[in-house]
Amino acid sequence: MDISEVRKGSKVLIDGFPYNVEDAEFMKPGKGRAIYRYRLRNLVDGKSIERTYHSGDSLDPANISTREGQYLYKEGDHYIFMNTDTYDQYLIEEYKLADKAHYLKEGMIVITLFHDDKPLDITLPIFIEATVVKSDMAARTDTVTAQMKRATLETGLEIDVPTFIKEGDAIKVDTRTGAYVERIVAKK
Repeated sequence: MDISEVRKGSKVLIDGFPYNVEDAEFMKPGKGRAIYRYRLRNLVDGKSIERTYHSGDSLDPANISTREGQYLYKEGDHYIFMNTDTYDQYLIEEYKLADKAHYLKEGMIVITLFHDDKPLDITLPIFIEATVVKSDMAARTDTVTAQMKRATLETGLEIDVPTFIKEGDAIKVDTRTGAYVERIVAKK
């Protein structure tokens, strides 16, 4: 792939590793060839690098695909998923998931990113529903702003919730920010 075709979000191979282009900058000096500066994130270990290329250079595209998967369970420091089309199981190491692991619930459907049939990462649904298993006691004070307290969800995630949330309540959480969205009211 010609360097001029590489954009933010492109997946490329550098030294045999797949990278995601996080940021792309183009400069055309008065003399000489155009300069392309990229900030890249390694999709295997998550480390970022910066590289500079000139017009006429090229990079190999990474063989990246996505598939729908279902989270099954955790075994040691691995998370086990199942391809929803073929029912094949695959595992992803805990360090690759990082904070995303705090949102996983058994049976949850996720999108898995693969490089040459090796799972690299997952994309969570934007919102999850979880039950509060532990919450701090709220102190009653007269304030203009909303009061918040710490709560632990069934997944182990700790977040701030309004003081009216109690243990056993089901709530909706934004997986992008880790913020409380709303309480889920049981339908009768």
